[in-house]
Amino acid sequence: MKGTGNSGKGRFWLTLALVMTLIVIAVTISTTIGAVNVSASDIGKILVNKMSGKDIFQIAWEGKTENIIWNIRFPRVLMAFIVGAGLSLCGVLMQALTKNPLADPYVLGISSGASAGAVGVIILGWFSFLGGYSVIFGATLGAAISICLSLGIASMKGRITSTQLVLAGIATSAFFSAVTNLIIYGFNQGSDKTKMAQYWMVGSLSGATWSRVKYVAIVGIITVAVILLFAKELDVLLLGDDVAETLGVDTRKTKLLIIITATILTGVVVSVSGVIGFVGLVVPHIMRSFVGSGHKRLIPVAILAGGLFSMVADLISRIIIAPEELPIGVIAAFIGAPFFLYLIRKGSAGRK
Repeated sequence: MKGTGNSGKGRFWLTLALVMTLIVIAVTISTTIGAVNVSASDIGKILVNKMSGKDIFQIAWEGKTENIIWNIRFPRVLMAFIVGAGLSLCGVLMQALTKNPLADPYVLGISSGASAGAVGVIILGWFSFLGGYSVIFGATLGAAISICLSLGIASMKGRITSTQLVLAGIATSAFFSAVTNLIIYGFNQGSDKTKMAQYWMVGSLSGATWSRVKYVAIVGIITVAVILLFAKELDVLLLGDDVAETLGVDTRKTKLLIIITATILTGVVVSVSGVIGFVGLVVPHIMRSFVGSGHKRLIPVAILAGGLFSMVADLISRIIIAPEELPIGVIAAFIGAPFFLYLIRKGSAGRK
């Protein structure tokens, strides 16, 4: 047993080191590639100077180059990481809540609900009294309604099964997508608002700014800190409600915590990135094969890998049809949809 534990710990640290190395590479490539070519050494010097607040390195580049790196490319890279990390964490939480490997914010309709709320704010002016926080509130409210609807539909017969939950999520997602389209095409108040609304439907990180990065990062850090405190409860929850309660876990409290944190995090993420699907489905599954199902190890690795996934997807979206760019949601769907079908096929084969 001791050897197994040491082996598991070794795989965890090896996986963590590999993912972090790939993150550094992805950050370097993402900030280097663009319409204006900037060397990796200059990028490093610019970032060090900006982060330190001092001119540690002598400025040998144009002012516009510094502006491109610090105010456009780097915030976008950070936003990609935070969005992917948040969606991956939500996927881990949803799968622990439902004990369903197919659960994630996109499949359960949470992302679609958040998108509908954000579009309602943009086009119809909902919650305008909240000022700059209206989109966040609208997206979070939409996410909350959608998860309640999915769970409510799936539990109509008194028990939530994997099939019922997936079907309920598909129905919820379709419903909120229809609501979003109705708002866009039924209450069109101008082309600019329509373009902004369509942005939420396909996912994009082109609007990343330092102010958005900061508040999403704050929400993400708080969420991660809270969830890590309940890592053991999440492990026990996978054993079933009856076993969890026998072991002293308050399942209602734990499930409520999962729903609240996942809803808030999904709402905030969608409010800045739009709908990006399958991140929370693909990443946790891959990481479990490396570090196991223990949440104390799975959560940090899944967070980092989710950020890496989104950075790579965003990089591909920027270069595949350069100088134009594809929505990041399109790239994520190309990767995630086949993986989703693979999991369904694997689950069906396992039941035979």
